[in-house]
Amino acid sequence: MSNSISPKADIEEGAQIGNNVTIEAFVKISKDVVIGDGTWIGANATIYNGARIGQNCQIFPGAVISAIPQDLKYKGEETYVEIGDHTTIREYVTINKGTVARNVTKVGNHCLLMAYSHVAHDTIIGDHVILANSVQVAGEVEIDDWAVIGGSSAIHQFCRIGEHAMVSGMSGVLSDIPPFTKVAGMPCNYQGINFIGLRRRGFSKEQIDTIHEFYRIFFQEAFNTSQAVAHIELNYPASKERDIIINFIKTSSRGIIGSGQKQKKAAKVDNSVG
Repeated sequence: MSNSISPKADIEEGAQIGNNVTIEAFVKISKDVVIGDGTWIGANATIYNGARIGQNCQIFPGAVISAIPQDLKYKGEETYVEIGDHTTIREYVTINKGTVARNVTKVGNHCLLMAYSHVAHDTIIGDHVILANSVQVAGEVEIDDWAVIGGSSAIHQFCRIGEHAMVSGMSGVLSDIPPFTKVAGMPCNYQGINFIGLRRRGFSKEQIDTIHEFYRIFFQEAFNTSQAVAHIELNYPASKERDIIINFIKTSSRGIIGSGQKQKKAAKVDNSVG
């Protein structure tokens, strides 16, 4: 099928445009850009050098993709933004290209980035991720598959959010968020596991109960992090869910979020002593 490109669009020579692509008026596309088949680009979107956009994406008016990083260490090196297939980027989303840290910023397949969200340099976003309106993601963050980030939340640089995690709106993420959990607050704390999301994605009752038990041990028992991991490894057989959780916790670089319940217990102890 042929492309539908407005004569008012500004497309530099060298840009690679796939088949059945729609580009509306006043779109700006630089020369070192690749647009996959079936993608639609709304009016006034801007796509700079280094963008690699997959098939059947939707890029809404005002979005800016692959602008230079807002990072002082960037010195003009050739870096990229990679966006997978079937991803929707709503109005005024900004996605910055990478730096020498990773060389690329990535957004996976079947993602939804709602209006005014920002993805900074060298961030890696998996598949089926949702960023609600005005989510602000700092540089070198990792967001794993199926995570959902509520509106107006902010994610600190270098943090990681595990798969199937749910971050409530207006939360501040300062530490790593383990897989399958639900968190909220400023800074955010553990609020339980993501029961609704896991059910929607086909997890069985047994799987959900097992995940819940692991996090009960981790967040509610009187163990520190290493003790909780050792207890789970010793007392529970290997499973996909167990190994995902244990590997995430062991490889956390910023430390795992706290539990509001533990903090409340500590506060009660402090008050009784005082």
